[in-house]
Amino acid sequence: MAYSISPNRIYQQPNNLMNTKPFCFHCFTHLLNLACLLHLKKQGNSMTQPTLFSFIFFLTNLLVSGKHIPTTLQGPFHPITIHFDPSLRRGSDDIPMDDPRLKKNVTSMFPEQIALALSTPTSMWVSWVTGDAQIGPNVTALDPTSVASEVWYGKESGKYSSKKRGNATVYSQLYPFEGLFNYTSAIIHHVRIDGLEPETKYYYRCGDSSLPAMSEEHVFETLPLPAQNSYPRRIAVIGDLGLTRNSSTSIDHLSKNDPSLILMVGDLTYANQYLTTGGKGVPCFSCAFPDAPIRETYQPRWDGWGRFMEPLVSRVPMMVIEGNHEIEPQAAGITFKSYLTRFAVPAKESGSNSNFYYSFDAGGVHFVMLGAYVDYNSTGENGAQYAWLKEDLRKVDRTVTPWLVAAWHPPWYNSYSSHYQEFECMRQEMEQLLYHYGVDIVFSGHVHAYERMNRVYNYTLDACGPIYITVGDGGNIEKVDVDHADEPGKCPSQGDNMPEIGGVCHLNFSSGPAKGNFCWDRQPEWSAYRESSFGHGILEVLNSTYALWSWHRNQDTYKEDSPGDQIYIVRQPDICSPSTSLKVISHFNIYSH
Repeated sequence: MAYSISPNRIYQQPNNLMNTKPFCFHCFTHLLNLACLLHLKKQGNSMTQPTLFSFIFFLTNLLVSGKHIPTTLQGPFHPITIHFDPSLRRGSDDIPMDDPRLKKNVTSMFPEQIALALSTPTSMWVSWVTGDAQIGPNVTALDPTSVASEVWYGKESGKYSSKKRGNATVYSQLYPFEGLFNYTSAIIHHVRIDGLEPETKYYYRCGDSSLPAMSEEHVFETLPLPAQNSYPRRIAVIGDLGLTRNSSTSIDHLSKNDPSLILMVGDLTYANQYLTTGGKGVPCFSCAFPDAPIRETYQPRWDGWGRFMEPLVSRVPMMVIEGNHEIEPQAAGITFKSYLTRFAVPAKESGSNSNFYYSFDAGGVHFVMLGAYVDYNSTGENGAQYAWLKEDLRKVDRTVTPWLVAAWHPPWYNSYSSHYQEFECMRQEMEQLLYHYGVDIVFSGHVHAYERMNRVYNYTLDACGPIYITVGDGGNIEKVDVDHADEPGKCPSQGDNMPEIGGVCHLNFSSGPAKGNFCWDRQPEWSAYRESSFGHGILEVLNSTYALWSWHRNQDTYKEDSPGDQIYIVRQPDICSPSTSLKVISHFNIYSH
């Protein structure tokens, strides 16, 4: 197996630095000094202090810690499968609505479900909920103008030098059918506070000072400004979370890892599952109720989820993207009402006309959040998302934000039986554009397991392709996926795995070991590591070329708390730039024939 080369892109043979064993401190010191001098020379003697520190940290970890952490320069890797541990449970029960973490603990119009989201590098969205939601056959929407939306904030506890006002709204989830309950939300507030200084701690309260009904004081720390050597401390990535006992373990574990930013890659609450599997009802709604005119979603789970998440997301900004469990169809064909109303995202700030897709900067990382359940076609009258994406990527300045990270809910590369090739249409429409602009990492969820790919483009190993990572196992009620499409009898039919929204483009492979077949007969070479486990990931960007990715499994919180999978993702901008001319390629093979 070897990486392929596309026009203007090459692969270089990695050196053997990563295989170096720990040795005497005297030798290490000399090597460290030499390496720093060489790196300084390469940087034109302009290496900043943060870059030098992260470079020293990287070498120290490699040469002294004794723990071998591979880099993507050593890839492509032999495919590895960690099978499900039978001593663990594949799933866990939903947290009941009367759990203290889900119950409302404020009165009247006092704020609850407080959450943060990035707006621009110098501004932040603050969101919260006031009042009482209603559920039943007849509901009456609250008046969002009946309570103000204010945020007081400043750099000293108890001293708020700035105040901002925002907007409030409500939404309804309506089912005009006998036996189904309608819902109307409490009042949802969004306030954008601006003029913030980078890497600064801010104290804030939100609510309506005229009632008076202001929240307790909360605190957050702003991220660094976009710059080549300035990055968030830790970026947590999690998907398909839900509200189960495993969800609780995931969030507790994630909180202990102290992130400065959270990516939530879809399927947040599973409110549309609660009245069936989650609420101890039937496991299959359509089987038990074949004549039901519509599938009911239990909206109070959204309120419970907001309370459950508040201790974390009231101090750490969370950036969300929609998943299929957010579709929630209701009367008159309305969809995604809760997702679109509850979350503030930097759509307008990034030139998007839709909350289904947007982008933002976090230090030297540019994030692109894409919508898989709206039109993604590259042509036609409805190609707004593709046109926006093309313009957004064109404007990225890699000297300011070297790292380019994309995220959406359903993965393009997936070797599990579940959702296999489900979003092949989206891949065929958008993959070439992301590859052309040199996207470094792609995060997705949807499949309830963990999987990290070798660098890949168009199902071919490619040294300049993105690292695709699936983290769709935050703790949801639907259990961990354990079946692989390449195992005997586990290959789904081409009639399976149909997306709720979008076309079907299932294909047989035209080359390689799976030529002529829908599924491989072994773990695909583009799948580097897969494991059926609940958990979350942490991305630590060290400098403009190195980032440490760690997969934290829930079961490890009870043991030595060591990551289940860990790798340094290494950018190679000199050889993977769209403007780089074709050079000689060195292949290497890790399969013996």
